[in-house]
Amino acid sequence: MESKAERKWYQYEFGGLPGNLILLILLPAIVYYLYFCVEFNDGLFIPQSGIDINDFLEAVSPTWTALLIYAVWFAWQAILYVVVPGKVVEGAPLDDGTRLKYKINGLASMIITFAILALLLWRDWISWDLIYENFGALITVMTFFCFLFSIFLYFYGKSHNQQRNVSGNFIRDYFMGTGHNPRVPPVRGFDFKFFCESRPGLIGWIVIIFSFMGVQHQQHDLVSTSMILVCVSQCFYILMYFWNESFVLTTMDIRHENFGFMLAFGDLTWLPMTYCIQAYYLIDHVHNLPIWAAILIIIFFCSGYYIFSVANLQKDRFRPNPDRPIWGKKPEYIETKQGSKLLISGFWGLSRHANYLGDEMMAIAMSLPCLFRSPVPYFYPIYFAIILIHRERRDNRMCTAKYGEDWKEYCKKVRWRIIPRIY
Repeated sequence: MESKAERKWYQYEFGGLPGNLILLILLPAIVYYLYFCVEFNDGLFIPQSGIDINDFLEAVSPTWTALLIYAVWFAWQAILYVVVPGKVVEGAPLDDGTRLKYKINGLASMIITFAILALLLWRDWISWDLIYENFGALITVMTFFCFLFSIFLYFYGKSHNQQRNVSGNFIRDYFMGTGHNPRVPPVRGFDFKFFCESRPGLIGWIVIIFSFMGVQHQQHDLVSTSMILVCVSQCFYILMYFWNESFVLTTMDIRHENFGFMLAFGDLTWLPMTYCIQAYYLIDHVHNLPIWAAILIIIFFCSGYYIFSVANLQKDRFRPNPDRPIWGKKPEYIETKQGSKLLISGFWGLSRHANYLGDEMMAIAMSLPCLFRSPVPYFYPIYFAIILIHRERRDNRMCTAKYGEDWKEYCKKVRWRIIPRIY
């Protein structure tokens, strides 16, 4: 069960009620502004003179076409989630000690989706620029959907005995969520949080960037080295996510967060419509990188992936077998009064979240092909650094509340939060 200390800091996360209200407005505004920068402001961050704002407002007005695109996309991913076979695994223990079961079929769903889209493109039933031409309207449709969907999540959590870390204030509970694991039917049914965490958004992200690659080829009769690097690196990142899809069951989002507007908007709109900005930017900013620069970017990306994947693998293997060697030695750890073991060997002896360092390195590598004319293509790594630092701080507060003196002892042994000897 959650302790009083955990519940107390949870009530003030993300600025409490005032912060939640601001974020309900600010988060969609950022998505719109990034679209404005790339499509109407020549990829620059500061608005230029002579821009017709009416063109922007017209582009983001919802359309029946955009509604149909998103409805078909969301429904298709939901159907695949239900009908495609997959390995069933158990999640982390809930407050009552039970474990929910999850079907792992994301990789198969992604492959099937790509195959169907390839067939549709080959038959000329859809065009490469379908998403590009409707991007602004899609932002609006997806944003409205998230606001409406979050109302359902709010009432679902309150009516299905899922209330967990709720404040009693509508805005706060609407933003953070009232239910931890909303499912229909409740126990073995369709898991909304696990589905939204990856399927519509992550698979959609990859579909969007490859459609932008096709648009660049349509408009310029070529695909630049920069575009290839961005698309391949991001596709590899998502492929590895789905290859290790069961790892998501150990993340903070699945284990600790309620499912409300914050996660719903982040998963369904923010992620696919902002993480694709590099590829969107490169449609009109065509340049070919020299081979040496491309090689350095690839090396930097692979280094980040190595740190990220090995760090996660070390912890994943440590949980069921604390005696399994790490870097050829028996792991060291601190055993807490609650019975948990805090690993202090391998990458986890260098910093408390070395995996975050690897993740951020990959994010930077995904933006480097855009060069440095504008900061807009670097929104992803900039935002990602902020969110990872914030997440580390949240994790630190939660673990301090949960483990007490044991966590203080752990922090003495592992001083650095993310980057060894720097932060």
